[in-house]
Amino acid sequence: MALFKREAETVNLDNPAHNPLVLRPAPQISSAVTTHIIMRDVLVALAPATVAAIAFFGVQALLVIATSIASCVGFEYLWCRLRHTPNTCHDLSAAVTGLLLAFNVPSTLPLYMVVVGAFVAIIMTKELFGGIGKNFANPAIVGRIFLAVAFPVAMTTFVQPSWVLPLAAPVDMVSSATPLAPTASPSTIAQLFCGQHAGVLGETSAAALLLGMVFLLYRPVITWHIPTAYIGTVAVLSLLAGRDPLAQVFSGGLILGAIYMATDYSTCPATKRGKLVFGIGCGLITCLIRFFGNLNEGVAYSILFMNLLVPYIDQLTPNIPVGGEAIMAERRRAKRGGKADE
Repeated sequence: MALFKREAETVNLDNPAHNPLVLRPAPQISSAVTTHIIMRDVLVALAPATVAAIAFFGVQALLVIATSIASCVGFEYLWCRLRHTPNTCHDLSAAVTGLLLAFNVPSTLPLYMVVVGAFVAIIMTKELFGGIGKNFANPAIVGRIFLAVAFPVAMTTFVQPSWVLPLAAPVDMVSSATPLAPTASPSTIAQLFCGQHAGVLGETSAAALLLGMVFLLYRPVITWHIPTAYIGTVAVLSLLAGRDPLAQVFSGGLILGAIYMATDYSTCPATKRGKLVFGIGCGLITCLIRFFGNLNEGVAYSILFMNLLVPYIDQLTPNIPVGGEAIMAERRRAKRGGKADE
């Protein structure tokens, strides 16, 4: 089946992307949803958490967020100019990556380190592999892990948040450990839920992140499969290990990772069954790192590891086509020793 552009549109035969003849297998599904709309919705969903981060950490959080977004957008623009390709900054994907990267670093991180993380996220993880939709892992996750390896002291220097005005200097903040650290002071569930604890910018307010999840589910930009499987697995394993499930869920970057980074379209499975497997795998690896590893947090590493397994998960959990149930039943019967119909 062929779909044609309008006659008034120009034809550029030198660029296959502008070829008016588009061949695709049936069924032909038309949708008004674009990458720009999806990324805009993600930015809207992250707005409450952004406001909370600035309210808790003050002007330094604002500078980190602005630097991260500007660096990611700038690197993508420069790459497009260098490669002489259409500018893709307008789709807002670089802005989303920048905001998520900022949410994965502490407010005390020097701004030049934020720029380095943006370079790794956009250029090395996204653009070198072909741009949006072709990256093997979530760019913000890779940028965060690179910063943790390259600048471990700066990435583990946290301050205790306090309510401040957006443009006020947080002079009353003191260094503190995150709730997952063995030396951390005990925090109540209410403090963890509202964000009154030390951590990176995106860890502080689970309430704001969950509010954004409701919006994404309503749009719908994401489905419930990965967040539910991820968070549910961590809660169940924490209970079996004798730990407080609510404390494990609301501590660290679990909520941020499960809702906003594990659900990245390019790096998560396409099928519903695959998404459940992906979420369970992320939860299992997160708990293994938290309970038995030397790191206090394992969300970023678990998502990166499962990103690498997505092609295999997609291969093992395909959707059954309409009318294919009988064929699948015959194949299962043949594997058990029976004979499938020819």
